[in-house]
Amino acid sequence: MRISHLQQRLHDLGCKPCHTDRLLRGWVQLSSYDRKGSPAEAFFPLALRNALPAIETELQGLAKLHGEYPSDEEVARLLVELNDGQMVESVLLPRGGLCVSTQVGCAVGCVFCMSGRAGLVRQLGSAEIVAQVVLARKRRAVSKVVFMGMGEPAHNLDNVLEAIQLLGTQGNIGHKSLVLSTVGDLRVFERLMERCSPPPCRGRAREGVEALSGSTISTPILTFPDETTSQSTKPASGQVAGYLQGGRSSGAVVHETVRPALALSLHSTIPELRAQLLPRAPEMGIEELVERAEAYARATSYPVQYQWTLLEGINDSDAELAGIARLLIGKYAVMNFIPFNEVDGLDYRRPSPARIAAMVETLRGHGILAKVRDSAGQEVEGACGQLRARAVKEKRGKKISFEATA
Repeated sequence: MRISHLQQRLHDLGCKPCHTDRLLRGWVQLSSYDRKGSPAEAFFPLALRNALPAIETELQGLAKLHGEYPSDEEVARLLVELNDGQMVESVLLPRGGLCVSTQVGCAVGCVFCMSGRAGLVRQLGSAEIVAQVVLARKRRAVSKVVFMGMGEPAHNLDNVLEAIQLLGTQGNIGHKSLVLSTVGDLRVFERLMERCSPPPCRGRAREGVEALSGSTISTPILTFPDETTSQSTKPASGQVAGYLQGGRSSGAVVHETVRPALALSLHSTIPELRAQLLPRAPEMGIEELVERAEAYARATSYPVQYQWTLLEGINDSDAELAGIARLLIGKYAVMNFIPFNEVDGLDYRRPSPARIAAMVETLRGHGILAKVRDSAGQEVEGACGQLRARAVKEKRGKKISFEATA
């Protein structure tokens, strides 16, 4: 399911933006539809009230917990079953973070990642992506979402950006706490930069937004209903409920365009080696990747988070450190080193703790902020895609056993 399809469905039921806004807030924040002085029974149109039980059942069925695997690291991996029986992984991270998947499988084929070994199965709809957040919020608060689970977000960009827009508005998550990760794709850079360029907004719509907010809202998304409706709830930061039209409010809901933070999976500064590690990544020069990422970082004031899976004897050399320094000195960037998680059937190993610490200190000596971000869930075989692969293997084993005894 796509969020845009749900919004159209609600529109067809006679919902105005304020009605849709309240319903989506209730879903993604696990909150009541009622507001003080404005109960849902009186606020929602009759057609929506009649359809609401079916809609809620459909939303609840988008994602359910297949298995939860706790960790000693105060992290838990969730194996999530989708409505069609396919499974993805999401990870509860420290300090209210959540890592979500955007595809079943992956087409990039990173040699150190389980997700891409079987290729791409299918895309996730934007509502399925958000449903992972809803599922996690049933267990604990979620204040940050990183799109770093199974899949390459650039290959499912419309759904990913739609999910980001909802989470950054009705989901009540700060824009810089929504992190889109990519191996580097021209479409990602172009679409993100488009969100940094405010479109022209003329006439009373602009005047009304400024009058209600006290300042100009950057890159607003305006929706104008046909007639005046009752007032919605007090808008959150970056939003204005209604605009002035002939001296009265139309009941429109205005949302600021959400600009997520950017994470770039680099893994090597040597073009030939990077092509080996990420065999089906787009053919973009590494310098161009960094320059385009830097342009977005400067436009949003969020540093780029560079991801680097550490593989002993492969990308942990002094030559790689020199390459990182050459690329990132003076850049608005953070280098996240991620020690490799052991994967069955792969011979890669993580460098020693001493080598990892030396790499971090070397980059810090060049004025580059470097951190070690340990991959969560090692003791539960939780590297990206491993839980799903194990579950699929078990499911196939049961099917073969059943057929053998039938």
